[in-house]
Amino acid sequence: MSTPLVAREIGTVGVVGLGTMGSGIAQLCVEAGFETLAHESDRVRAEEGRARISRFLGRKVEKGQLESAARDVALARLTLATDLAELAPCDLVVEAVFEELDVKRAVFADLERVCAADTILATNTSALSVGAIARELARPERALGLHFFNPAPLMPLVEVVRAERTAGEIVEAAFAFAERLGRQPIRCRDTPGFVVNRVLIPLLNDCVRVLDEAEVSPADLDRALTLGAGWPLGPCALLDLVGIDVHVHASEVLRQALGEERMAPPPRLVALRDAGKLGRKTGEGFFRYG
Repeated sequence: MSTPLVAREIGTVGVVGLGTMGSGIAQLCVEAGFETLAHESDRVRAEEGRARISRFLGRKVEKGQLESAARDVALARLTLATDLAELAPCDLVVEAVFEELDVKRAVFADLERVCAADTILATNTSALSVGAIARELARPERALGLHFFNPAPLMPLVEVVRAERTAGEIVEAAFAFAERLGRQPIRCRDTPGFVVNRVLIPLLNDCVRVLDEAEVSPADLDRALTLGAGWPLGPCALLDLVGIDVHVHASEVLRQALGEERMAPPPRLVALRDAGKLGRKTGEGFFRYG
């Protein structure tokens, strides 16, 4: 029988995966004063992640939002790792790898093997079940979801997701951690899509269906939603920002979990995904970017 779990004080943070989301989370951590161990599968990808963080911090210096000395101090808190065992000293680890259940489960299993028994394990999944990711852990009570939004350094919301077996003190420790990052967290239960995506994904899918049904252009649809509904960003521009492949994958996950046809990605989105027109990151989606 395991001993009761007491949330440890968070001083050192691990981030697994230095893609767009992982780099953003690591940037928040070093800016907030946390010693941060960032893991990637190889040194080249790790250095690319560091360069991405350095570039975004440099932009803040150029805009007068950060002193150059503070940027240097923040970057000095970042340590790169290519072996998960190097994350052993971490008090909390945020997993930000590809949105595939088996991949995330494997990362959690490896983290449980190398980290202390009371290290908090968090997943940044946007659509998968936190409980399913943590199901095979010996101590699932120390696992939860910390869903940051893209781009993490700019989007203030973090969904703190409690799975069925997550300990209450772990939720509160993670909530306080998100606040220390300067985010505005909310607590929620582990349901498909959590809060934002449960509402937003089917809504965006409906917007895309309207393109063909109403014979409206993407520019006019965006204009209609910004001027008529007060959206700060139109649905087509938002999909281009999020990444059409990311949205299609999340839609498919929710469709499978809920069995609701409204959750399924519209054919127009699937066609864009298959054509490699993923939005801003590829230079073209609904709109062209140059």
